[in-house]
Amino acid sequence: MAPLASIEKPAVGIVTNPASGRDVRRLVAKASVFHTAEKCNMVQRALTALASCGVRSAVMAPDLGGIAAGVMRALEAHHDQGGAPWPHVAFLDLPIEDSAQDSVRAVEHMLRLGVALIMVLGGDGTHRVIASRCGSVPLVALSTGTNNAFPEIREATIAGLAAGLVATGAVPRELGTIRNKVLRVRMNGELHDLALVDVCASSDHWTGARALWKPEDLTELFVTTAKADAIGLSAIAGLSFPVERAAPRGIRLKLCAAGRGIMTVRAPIAPGLIVPVGIAEVGPIFPGEECALRTQRGVLALDGEREIEFGPDRRLSVSLELDGPLTVDIGRVMELAVERGLFTEPATLRFREGVG
Repeated sequence: MAPLASIEKPAVGIVTNPASGRDVRRLVAKASVFHTAEKCNMVQRALTALASCGVRSAVMAPDLGGIAAGVMRALEAHHDQGGAPWPHVAFLDLPIEDSAQDSVRAVEHMLRLGVALIMVLGGDGTHRVIASRCGSVPLVALSTGTNNAFPEIREATIAGLAAGLVATGAVPRELGTIRNKVLRVRMNGELHDLALVDVCASSDHWTGARALWKPEDLTELFVTTAKADAIGLSAIAGLSFPVERAAPRGIRLKLCAAGRGIMTVRAPIAPGLIVPVGIAEVGPIFPGEECALRTQRGVLALDGEREIEFGPDRRLSVSLELDGPLTVDIGRVMELAVERGLFTEPATLRFREGVG
């Protein structure tokens, strides 16, 4: 483990959410559990890949779930066993609240240390929090959550290779990253929060359990991206009015009871939970367009998690912007690496005298 003062560049930040993949949806929808041990193993596989690309240092956030502690033990064992070199790993010395604020503090410190990019292990909610603070530093978005419309389900080894290639400049950042759309929420005219995939209003009056799973309470849905194979609230739009991640627009839906409106869609709003949702109205959202929330009282979910309780005294609006976080396009980076021969070496041909 390296102290912060000795961090060599290029360096990569690593943020893991110990709570991702372990919420109430394991009870209501039988979603799979993402264990701490696997998150720890993912970090180790990523470290192997980062080192192979020439990344010198990694900076990791602390946590109460045992991920950082597991990686620390693995570092000691790896060194003792004489394994292939890993980057020097520094663990941030930060207070831990076991809340989203832990990720915020970690990212802010990583930016001050000058990391080239940040690998994130979490779900949509984790990435939303980090995207609000990462600025121009790219993210490598790895799914370890429940509803994962934003991060990718990727093998950590490949993600680590792509991260290393971009961090070292072997694949230029401008070629290996994409700019994402974002939904910004304003309260009484002031910027309040953001979402990467969807903003959904519910007539419920409390945040309580974070996830939304009662379709009869859903009233309005805004999405940046809606794919037919998505899981989560964006699937309502993905199976009726899909919109691509690269398209310079979003979709707004007014929801209603199943069997009413212009159509009813059966959507997987959580793993193992497919429900009918009525759609009363639909229309595009264009960049810079500010849409006032029609629902007068309830709760607003950002990327699938209840975050904002509101009533008549809180005027909410949602706008689509094209200046969201940069993310590493893992597939594209690997294709560019092949084109540039970054994983191959020319063979030396030797001919015996008198042959050929």
